[in-house]
Amino acid sequence: MTSSSPTGGGPGRPSPLAPEIADRLKRSADGLLPAIAQQYDTGEVLMLGWMDDEALHRTLTTGRCTYWSRSRREYWVKGDTSGHFQWVKSVALDCDADTVLVKVDQVGAACHTGTRTCFDTDVLLAEGSGAAEDAGAAADAADAADAAGADAPGAGQ
Repeated sequence: MTSSSPTGGGPGRPSPLAPEIADRLKRSADGLLPAIAQQYDTGEVLMLGWMDDEALHRTLTTGRCTYWSRSRREYWVKGDTSGHFQWVKSVALDCDADTVLVKVDQVGAACHTGTRTCFDTDVLLAEGSGAAEDAGAAADAADAADAAGADAPGAGQ
C-alpha cells in the first residue's frame, strides 16, 4: 500500500487520468469521490469506498478495485490482505460526475466485518414492511383527491 495525498494527482502533480475524465470529476473538498461497488451479475450493492484520481486510474488500468483509506491515509487494493477480491467488470460515472459505480465480480466477503455486503446488517426499512407501501398509498390518495378537486366549482382560485 502506498501513502499519498488523495487530491487529484497530488499537490503540484497532474492527474494520472485522461484529461477528458479528470476534467469532468466533481471531487469532495478532500479530493475524493464515493465509489459504489456492485456485483455485476446480480445488482447486489456490496460496499462504498473512496477513490481519488490515482485510485480510479489504478482501478481502470489493473482490473482490480483500488480505494483510498481515509482512516489509514493510504491506498488499498481490495483483496490484497483479505483474499476477497473485486475483479472489475465495468466502471461508470453518475450523471453529475461526482460518484463512481464499479461493477465487480466479488470473490468472498465485500465487508471488512466478513459479511457478503456492508448493507445487510443494519436494515432500517425492509421491503414489504408496510411503511413504504403505506406512504405510497397515502400519496396516491392525495393525488386522487387533488385531481377530483381540480374539477370542483371554484377550483384554481
